[in-house]
Amino acid sequence: MTPTPKPPAVQPAELNWRDGIPESKHGGPYFLPKTALEDPLHACLNPDSLSTRFAGVQQAGSFVIAEDRFGAGLNFLAAWQAWQMFGPSHAATLQFVSAERSPLSRKNLERVLSSYPEFHGFSEQLLAHYPPLITGTHRLVLADGRVRLTLFFGDLDTAWDELCFLADAWFLHGNVLATNQESIQDATIQQICKHSKPGTTLSITSIADNHRQVLETAGFRLLTCTSAEDRPATFYGYFQSASAPITEPTIPNKPATSIAIIGAGIAGCMLADNLAQRGYEVTLIDAASGAGSAASGNLQGAMYVKLGVEFNHQTQLALSALTFSQHYYDSYGGQFWHPTGLLQLAWSDSERDRQRRFVERNQYPRELLRPVPKEEAETLTGARLETGGLWFPRSGWLEPKELCKSLASHTGVYKVMDSSVRELRTYDGKWHISTTSADDPKLTADQVVICAGHLSPQLIPSSSTFRFKAIRGQVTHLPEAIAASPRAVICGASYLNPAHNLQGQRLGVIGATFDLHSEEPETTTESHRENMLALSAMVPQMLGADLAEGDLPEQLAGRVGFRCTTHDYQPVAGQYSDAQGREIEGLYLLTGLGSKGLTYAPLLAEFVADQITGQPAALPESLARRLATRRMHQPKVAAS
Repeated sequence: MTPTPKPPAVQPAELNWRDGIPESKHGGPYFLPKTALEDPLHACLNPDSLSTRFAGVQQAGSFVIAEDRFGAGLNFLAAWQAWQMFGPSHAATLQFVSAERSPLSRKNLERVLSSYPEFHGFSEQLLAHYPPLITGTHRLVLADGRVRLTLFFGDLDTAWDELCFLADAWFLHGNVLATNQESIQDATIQQICKHSKPGTTLSITSIADNHRQVLETAGFRLLTCTSAEDRPATFYGYFQSASAPITEPTIPNKPATSIAIIGAGIAGCMLADNLAQRGYEVTLIDAASGAGSAASGNLQGAMYVKLGVEFNHQTQLALSALTFSQHYYDSYGGQFWHPTGLLQLAWSDSERDRQRRFVERNQYPRELLRPVPKEEAETLTGARLETGGLWFPRSGWLEPKELCKSLASHTGVYKVMDSSVRELRTYDGKWHISTTSADDPKLTADQVVICAGHLSPQLIPSSSTFRFKAIRGQVTHLPEAIAASPRAVICGASYLNPAHNLQGQRLGVIGATFDLHSEEPETTTESHRENMLALSAMVPQMLGADLAEGDLPEQLAGRVGFRCTTHDYQPVAGQYSDAQGREIEGLYLLTGLGSKGLTYAPLLAEFVADQITGQPAALPESLARRLATRRMHQPKVAAS
């Protein structure tokens, strides 16, 4: 018997291959190689009229399909192919939500999909974005954002408890209700109904009469579909409440709305680009002359997180952000993204002990991270080191300022630069934004997102006191001429990026300081010295004796930025709630990303865009609660 893996790893499906056909080790075929695909196409495309419904999705709209078991992804690929054939030519999104308790390994998935050359182009993208086998929710953005797959690895009931979505159509396998325990049947049906709305369609094959009755009692008006002799009967139905009249399948109608984003840092620019890709009108506002001018304006930034020894919600959020950002940045490889790999150095006794406990208590796929001894670490980084550490092969470093400028250049993003926001208020169903811009002194939008970093509290239209903190961080530009450059990012007490052609010379960026009580906007000699001493403590062989002791070369350059963090060091993302917990219509926050903004921003921008557009959420409920805006209100102290 295969031992249960440690978290966050999940147990993959165990397959035997006979004559090129996979069989479950528990008995029976894993799937029917040729007819399995025909049934969902017959059941879902013909009686469900998906081709017509796809074509009717309006600008900036979406169509949501949910499925109870992902398997090899054949239903998903069939739906994606149909979306490409029949979906609208304007910007709209196919959202597909699925779960799998025992997912296929990438190798087995590739082998299964090789039997379907008609899906070749789609399969290649799926395999390229297929997540590592770790528990929880994974968001895959495919077809340049026209297709989004939310894939949950873990127990099915947990998936439907955690995921936030309303389906337009369900694809269900016949064994979803194949249990003798009525309590499990009832719970499953309740979950399906929870994620359905009047007009949601359902198609299910191989269903017993008593199970059909359970579905009909729950609100699905089921019909029998005609099937070929070699296929089981397929049932198809509409969801309706007990008191409502029969409702035909609906065409999702999400009218495009205007969205204003205040703040053109990495979070604001990613959100603006995300929403513009989905077909929304976006206005990006910033007090600086261009995007990426504040804390996101560094020449280099390391993309990493520090995963906790215990696999709790905080670690899961960091891990989800890491895996999503790695795929997100892949499309910018060779431009602004440099996936050199990253070493988290076991640079001190306490960090060595922490990493030892981390490795003992957790199980991560090697494609994500692995411990490496000193000799291998030196080979990977090209640096002389004192110890090994944790190697992240798909991490690296980014040019954040250049990426911000590229994201803000989307044709769907209207930029209002050199413009501070004076006032933000709502009336007549619109948000009215008063600015200092000579050309755009008054702007209106249906929805507003505040992404202004440590300045965000000043913009929230509220008299509350908020629990945000601004932390000064200074980086130092280290010329390659005075210090050997590694081939990969090395981080520990600080970080060192490989040298690159920046500002006309070969530079690597080190830092950053963590100055809790300083508001100094300019670089200081003291902060440069702090960075150099931290680097020397982490990698003693990197610097000469004089530099290691804090003697600085003349005209050492750098940059200061102010990170925005929170009292619990977790980001803030989502619809704004006042101190009483009331959600304010059309107002969102995306801030408090701290020193890991380059890693968190892609996933949190995706999550906030999901909320704004009413599409399935990229984060499960348990993680979304950790980002809730209400927790940022300073509790009132009772009078004595």
